[in-house]
Amino acid sequence: MPSYEELSELLDPRTTVLLTVECQEGVVGADSALPELAAEARSGGVLAKVARLVDAAHEGGVQVVHAVAERRPDGRGANRNARLFRAAARLPVQQLSGTPAVRVAAPIEVAEEDLVVRRLHGLSPLQGTDVDPLLRNLGCRTLIVTGVSANVAVPNAVFDAVNRGYTAVVPADAIAGVPSEYTPAMIRHTLALVATVATTDEVLACLRRPRGVRRV
Repeated sequence: MPSYEELSELLDPRTTVLLTVECQEGVVGADSALPELAAEARSGGVLAKVARLVDAAHEGGVQVVHAVAERRPDGRGANRNARLFRAAARLPVQQLSGTPAVRVAAPIEVAEEDLVVRRLHGLSPLQGTDVDPLLRNLGCRTLIVTGVSANVAVPNAVFDAVNRGYTAVVPADAIAGVPSEYTPAMIRHTLALVATVATTDEVLACLRRPRGVRRV
């Protein structure tokens, strides 16, 4: 784990963005299309920790971006080139644009200044979406990655962030995947090689440290 000083230096609010990945009702909510993943995110406290990080970011002047995955009712533009996509298309709960399934899930609060980026294709919150240009326009250098899943979208976000020159910070207890034992293995053997891994409390301590006002 990094020292407080090292992490605090990375998490300058002027150059830090907090990203929530697929923390939407149809994924982690009560009526999830993926109930096992939703249960893991909620019973393990991951969603509550994401909400705490979002609240601290709002208070500390750190920009928040919510990455949401959705699809059109007619499926136009959606991927069909992997088993995951074909299985998702058959689920009883669909992540349809404009429905409650694609709203950011409670207890995460979406502030007026937050950015919500929606994608209709692919596995990554960054690749082929507005997230990367928005981060650059915001002057982002460090991206805090939270949410689900540790199986697919979170590692995609971390790899794409690193490939684009950002420093990725992963609060290990603010991401979830299935089965439960997979997430720590993914963090230890993969994400720790490319990202700065910390705990939610360590990140919160840095976000809540008094600093200057974020540049706009």
